[in-house]
Amino acid sequence: MRRLLALLAMALLPAAVLTAYGQQLPTDGPLTLRPLLQQLGERLLKGKTGAIVAINPANGEILCLATNTPQGPDVRQAIGKPLAPGSTFKTAQALTLLSEGIITPQTQVNCVNGVTDGNIKVGCHKHRSPLALKDALAQSCNTWFLMTFASMINDDFMYESRDEAITTWRSYMQSMGLGGPMHIDIAGEQGGLLAGADYLNRRYKDGWDGRTIWWVGMGQGDVTCTPLQLCNLAVTIANRGSYFVPHIHKNTQNQRYLTRRQTKVKPEAYAPVVEGMRLAVEKGTATSIRTTYPICGKTGTIENPGADHSAFIGFAPMNDPKIAVAVYVEHGGFGADLAAPMAGLVIETYLKGKLSAASEARARRIAAKVIKR
Repeated sequence: MRRLLALLAMALLPAAVLTAYGQQLPTDGPLTLRPLLQQLGERLLKGKTGAIVAINPANGEILCLATNTPQGPDVRQAIGKPLAPGSTFKTAQALTLLSEGIITPQTQVNCVNGVTDGNIKVGCHKHRSPLALKDALAQSCNTWFLMTFASMINDDFMYESRDEAITTWRSYMQSMGLGGPMHIDIAGEQGGLLAGADYLNRRYKDGWDGRTIWWVGMGQGDVTCTPLQLCNLAVTIANRGSYFVPHIHKNTQNQRYLTRRQTKVKPEAYAPVVEGMRLAVEKGTATSIRTTYPICGKTGTIENPGADHSAFIGFAPMNDPKIAVAVYVEHGGFGADLAAPMAGLVIETYLKGKLSAASEARARRIAAKVIKR
């Protein structure tokens, strides 16, 4: 099958039908995809299994929908294959915890190489301790997010039961476009998993609490998202609390895609999270994409059988966002080492119109990297 870029170019013809391994994308006009971004995304994903999604925060238009699998491009890799989001999900956790008053931007948690609960040990990379929220995001502290998430679920003062706590938590996540299909204008979209009370009561028949499911605090365990959903999460943060349902048809008249939607997150919660994402690029886990224009981002390294998955979400510029990006590469290793640089190249191409010589050299190195499952 031809590269997805060639198929997408056909969308300029009225009533064209694009097919990406069984997934049809019928169009009645031009698509929103940007050829330069699409071409770059496909080049970067060569020899890898993953997806790169970019969205214009101002209107929900999908700017890039590049995918690759061992069989070739497949749009389902971006919209129909939910996987654990890893530490990219810590942004949504922070917004929820702040909104519910479980934490403040000044809340500190001690972390010395991780946390132990009975015979369970969750590691964390070395960083100074204790950390407050912005540094916890920048350094991607697992302990900080495990402990604060568990404290919300176990809070018997604010919530009458664990069921009420997790239901409240889930409602915030759903308002950010997570957990279920957003009903984009592409066939084959899947939702993902957000642990709810019914699900948890079925799974943990002997009972559960915040410690039972604390892995969710760091984006593992009972939570999965698609790359499209992760990109939309970045959009909601870029817009400080709103988004348009992502769509691929340009000049759509469908009100579903023209209606601005608000998250449940309190407006004041966004500033410290945005600052933490900016700090991640300036001094934290994503310094590999530090540049003259302010990028805000969050890396993710997802544990699974075999090599870790590599993920990143971000947007730029910080206070005038033009693009939000999500990158997810299966078995790609640390989010900082692969997904973040890939996202940085997509952002640079969109904002600058081309890659610098140094960035082009980086793109060639990434494109040459082959990841075997």
